[in-house]
Amino acid sequence: MKKIFYSILLLMGALNISSCLKENYNTSEGVPNSFASIYVVRDAYKNADVKLGPETLAGAYLTSGIVVSDASTHNLPTGYVAIQDKWRGLVRGIILALDENTASSLSVGDSVVVDLTGTVLSRSTGPLAITGLNSSDVTKISSGLPVENRPVSASQLIKNFNNYESTLVNLTADVTPFPVNEVFSGNKTIDDGTSNLLNLFTEANASFANEKIAPSATFVGIPYMAGETQQLRLRKVGDMVNPSGPIYAGFPEDFEFPAQSVKGSYNMNTTAVPNNSIDLRTGNWRLEQCILANTSGRDRIVSGTQAIRFQQNLTAATPCYLQMNYDLPNGATKVTVWYGCYYTDASSSFILEYSTNQGATWQQVGQKITDPQPTNVSSAPKQATFLMDIKVPVRFRIFKLGLGPTSIPTVYNGRLGIDDVAVYQGY
Repeated sequence: MKKIFYSILLLMGALNISSCLKENYNTSEGVPNSFASIYVVRDAYKNADVKLGPETLAGAYLTSGIVVSDASTHNLPTGYVAIQDKWRGLVRGIILALDENTASSLSVGDSVVVDLTGTVLSRSTGPLAITGLNSSDVTKISSGLPVENRPVSASQLIKNFNNYESTLVNLTADVTPFPVNEVFSGNKTIDDGTSNLLNLFTEANASFANEKIAPSATFVGIPYMAGETQQLRLRKVGDMVNPSGPIYAGFPEDFEFPAQSVKGSYNMNTTAVPNNSIDLRTGNWRLEQCILANTSGRDRIVSGTQAIRFQQNLTAATPCYLQMNYDLPNGATKVTVWYGCYYTDASSSFILEYSTNQGATWQQVGQKITDPQPTNVSSAPKQATFLMDIKVPVRFRIFKLGLGPTSIPTVYNGRLGIDDVAVYQGY
């Protein structure tokens, strides 16, 4: 305890210095040769149990993070606490295997320092966990800190599970098969429309086990390995956000068909592309001042190899939109859209509009989106969720605002990237 006390003093001193420099302090980098980030701790595991400490962590014997799990709701095994941190832009998480009383004393948003001396990093029960911890090895530094919650698609999560394990994520998906008055308890299969199925698991003794589960929602939870099985585990019933009906068959529209070359110019009116309209996988769409795009690392591709790119610097006199030319028959309760700036372009603004009279008139739904980020700020696109209660046939379009030429800091009107547009029915 004495060495962890002095390390914490050094840590707090570094925090004070960093605040003077107006930099974001990273606890895992604060004290040279004492602290290892969770990324570094995880990297020490090479498919076999490893004893943690200065010998295996290049002199480090401490790690730190923010608690993202909630022991009070009992949806992780008794004593398990998930913490995450961010190091060099990379969020990573890990399980602390504690006694029940210590685990119960920690809450979401608590900042903790963990003494790793003599502990073992193991996957003996499935999740990568720090085992052999005593209550005195975990020290709470502060409480009530914000917890980063990353959006992720099922395909991203399944493919890169190790990068998301034991962190807090959110995934918009359907429960399949369609749940009729079903409760959370047990295993549910969720599908975000990308043909990647994930297990949503709730312990029978979880506080929300007997609450009803919606057919579709944004599920906020912790990716967890149960043996060899990948799971997503919620912390509370409130982690089922924006519940709605199921996704329409064929959605999300991922813009993988047709080939990029079919709509490679922003404004086309040819036999093959009349009035900028082409047949996509879900139906006929109008790409007004938009193109199919496939530049890896620049276009905002969420799944597959293609996405949509909107033109830049246009004024209101030249409309710019991505529009369905057909109706969905059963109304809608939710639309989700992945978005971001094209490459390092300036940000831009867009709205979602709907029409219930076959495109004769359009109405905005939800708030204007003004925060697309360039790839040099975040390589991960964001997801916007729009809620509604439309009970008649409906179509949608994404309308990019014509703000004129970019003139920072007053006008931001760069190219916009869009992918994986999903529409959800009523229920």
